[in-house]
Amino acid sequence: MSPEPSSAEPSDLAARAAHTHVVVVGGGIGGLVAARECAKVGMRVTVLEAEETLGGAIRRVDLDGVTIDAGAESYATRGGLVRALVEELDLADRIVLPKPGGAWLAGIPGVGAAPLPVGGILGIPANPFQPDVRRIIGWAGVWRAYLDRVRPPLTIGHQLSLGKLVASRMGAKVRDRLVAPVTTGVYSASPDDVDIDVAAPGLNAALTRVGSLSGAVQTLRDDAAEKASEAQAAAKTPGAAVEGLSGGMSTLVDALAADLIRLGAEVRTGVRVRAVHKTGARWSVEAEAEAEVAAEVEVRAEESGESAATDPLEPVVEELDADAVIIATPESAARKLLASAVPALATTEAASSPEIEIVTLVLDAPELAAAPRGTGVLTVPGSHTAKALTHSTAKWGWVRDAAGARQIVRVSFGAQGEPAATAGLDDAAAADLARREAAALLGVTIAPEAVIASHRGRFIQSQPASIIGSGGRRTAARAAVEAVPGVAAVGAWLAGTGLAQVIPDARDEADRLRRALLWDGES
Repeated sequence: MSPEPSSAEPSDLAARAAHTHVVVVGGGIGGLVAARECAKVGMRVTVLEAEETLGGAIRRVDLDGVTIDAGAESYATRGGLVRALVEELDLADRIVLPKPGGAWLAGIPGVGAAPLPVGGILGIPANPFQPDVRRIIGWAGVWRAYLDRVRPPLTIGHQLSLGKLVASRMGAKVRDRLVAPVTTGVYSASPDDVDIDVAAPGLNAALTRVGSLSGAVQTLRDDAAEKASEAQAAAKTPGAAVEGLSGGMSTLVDALAADLIRLGAEVRTGVRVRAVHKTGARWSVEAEAEAEVAAEVEVRAEESGESAATDPLEPVVEELDADAVIIATPESAARKLLASAVPALATTEAASSPEIEIVTLVLDAPELAAAPRGTGVLTVPGSHTAKALTHSTAKWGWVRDAAGARQIVRVSFGAQGEPAATAGLDDAAAADLARREAAALLGVTIAPEAVIASHRGRFIQSQPASIIGSGGRRTAARAAVEAVPGVAAVGAWLAGTGLAQVIPDARDEADRLRRALLWDGES
């Protein structure tokens, strides 16, 4: 619980904030948002990022003169909190919507590829007799799915696993051919491991009311459409499940960094934090910078009186003194850094976080200009090496404009329990595998010489909040951290994946921490 508002004079709070130093370890989106929340009230903030660039899973790459997203390319619009931040940072004029066109599904037994059906939730159809559904699951699958409408709902409201519910109500073909491609593509997880109440809130309750799963899907879609219409009418803006930013999502990172500098924060890259210690009410952060920044560190150490080892041939080590720390790293690094300061964290269960890879290709492939398979392709698990493909020049108008006659695709590899097929390959081999998978998924021939440029990005994907058991693990870890004064932890491993979850969580945690720092002991 946050402390009660302080009775101190505003001038006292301002002075206290000015003398409070917060070190943020990690310059991903969660760390930058948390740092900004502290800097906004006048605290002295230092952000330390191990990589040479900020952003974490938000990355940009320049390929053949085109600057595009190499990591996260969009954000979910639910809640409106990401858009609110975008608007705060004066980026509203950059908001763009994906082009219509829809996604395709590849690897369908006996069919090959087909457009992903419309009108469902997480791949669950509201009407199994729809032609686009029937094409994928066949007549036998359609009639098995229809049994959902007439069979008694024996386990209504009690099923936790999305996959098990779908299979029991509508059959294995709906689960394997429609739902599994979506959960694998979105969550990198099997539908059997997805928690219904998190991934599709209200679905169990709707099932209880209407008595069938397909009917529950239709009910939720009708409710969502009504709410969306009301919101659009009030805001006079079109609705969409996701939005992007012209120029790429890294423009959000740039704006956050610039705002932090404007607020007086110090943002440093190429600095790896080796350890975090707590002594009494104070924190010590041991940071290591590359040798080429030795002169800068020496000057900073002399000015602040802090210690620094500055052998020009060795990494530079310095100790930063702080009133509080915010850990904004992936889970494994966060647990190591907090091992001594938050020993209770070691008693909580760590999540399994798969390593995924995204290979981006710039292609001389005029045959793709017509977007033969929409804006992207999902795959039936086990049918292809890649789990998904995004046709970026078909999905985003700004990418198409920047690419000119070239085509850009992003091919994704890896999922929960399934290492990326590219993991053991060198960059050239990974790009060639991505080319071959792109050709197979898009149904065209892409010759090796069509590849103009390529980029390979490797990511540790935090466990989505929708995975069964994830909520309990995150709650236990968060409780362990919050029990220690002067520390907070933010990021996808605690908030759930996606900017729509990471950004509000980072704000809330920063608010909790700064309230404790500024109002501790006040009545």
